Amino acid sequence: MMEIIFGNQKAVQAASFYLRYQVFVLEQRIPASLEFDGLDTSDRKYLVFFDHELPVATARFQTKTSKILQPDRLCVTKKYRLKGLGQQLLTCLETEGKKNNLISSELSAEMTAIDFYQKQGYQVISEPYKEDGILCVTMKKEL
Repeated sequence: MMEIIFGNQKAVQAASFYLRYQVFVLEQRIPASLEFDGLDTSDRKYLVFFDHELPVATARFQTKTSKILQPDRLCVTKKYRLKGLGQQLLTCLETEGKKNNLISSELSAEMTAIDFYQKQGYQVISEPYKEDGILCVTMKKEL
């Protein structure tokens, strides 16, 4: 049974950072100085899924404007991929966004994740660009 925690407690932030280090820094070779940016403040909220005590999926909750959700730093550890956790992360963030009266969601998607996001209702709204050394596009969905 997955335990889902959303908040800014130090333990939740640490679990999110652990997963991001595993996936983005070690697996995708993004420099840690780029992965952990100025948006990782003590009041920032994170969504973390735990399988017992083990963090297995995370995302950072943030807004682009007062009306636009900006899901960020979504990742699922290798062993837990293709089990629907990415979709659940996104759904949880979108639900939280709706609670905060946000009307749309925009995110930066790696080219390899476009199909995943399209299945969740997102559409590409930009030309490809590099973010942290990885080719991405901006995608949008109405909430």
